[in-house]
Amino acid sequence: MGGKGSGRDPAGNPPEDEHVVEAIGRTRVVIRHGKVVEVGGPLIRDCPLARRFAVPVTDFTSEAIRANIEHRIASFGMCTAARDLLSDRDFVLFGASELLSTALRAGLVSAVVLACDGAGTVVVTRPDLVQGIGGRMSGLARTSPIREVIAGIRSLGGEVLDPRGGTIDMPSGADLAAVRGHRRFAVTVASAADAERIRALHPRAVIFAVHTTGISREEAERLVRACDLVTSCASRHLRDLGAGALLQAGTAIPVFAFTPAGKEVILSKLRETASPLLVKGERLPVAGGRGSPDPLV
Repeated sequence: MGGKGSGRDPAGNPPEDEHVVEAIGRTRVVIRHGKVVEVGGPLIRDCPLARRFAVPVTDFTSEAIRANIEHRIASFGMCTAARDLLSDRDFVLFGASELLSTALRAGLVSAVVLACDGAGTVVVTRPDLVQGIGGRMSGLARTSPIREVIAGIRSLGGEVLDPRGGTIDMPSGADLAAVRGHRRFAVTVASAADAERIRALHPRAVIFAVHTTGISREEAERLVRACDLVTSCASRHLRDLGAGALLQAGTAIPVFAFTPAGKEVILSKLRETASPLLVKGERLPVAGGRGSPDPLV
């Protein structure tokens, strides 16, 4: 394990520069001032996506997870003022940022609401900014505002919900997108409560559930009812509920479309990609490929 100290002041407030991510098997990792100071324990032992990282994680030890996160900090400035915000490279074919970047390019949405380290909830309209923020970031639980990151997002036409606090609040981000005139926007969520609130207030929003490893059956059912797209991560319950999906993308870590709007996002990615594809009618969910996360939880 990593360092044990909470880093909080006597009043219980977190440090000014603290970022918490839940990555690589939902392992809690704390980063302060560009350094990994704490690494928790993962919920799973193996993940096919983790084996494909630039610094692969094949054994889910704290040392291997720390090395992966340290590489992200060094290579693109995650959780630092040196954060690289743009990317036009797909890291996986059916990742959330890859799909939502495509939805922007295809004109299916005019903005994407997502969370960014060093900024919190943001509203962006550039596909390369969606991919730059989300393609290499996973499971951002809490962040602190970084002046340079916020300035960079704004210079690229994005908006930051709470530049003073770096708050992660997806329903309020959806409200901001609507106030700015976006009639059809996409938003990522990590909780059913957020998805339900957004659906009630913004019925045309394209809602994409992410970071779902370890959620309860009830939470999974609520996400399926409220969302257009759901990534299954290592969730056993979401794979079971995939039987009711309209479309499944991928087999190792499936993304399920539960509405026509979600289905259209995946189909737009199929139209855009130059990768060879197999399209086959089948009863869902379909497992296989390069294996699934182990165990499913």
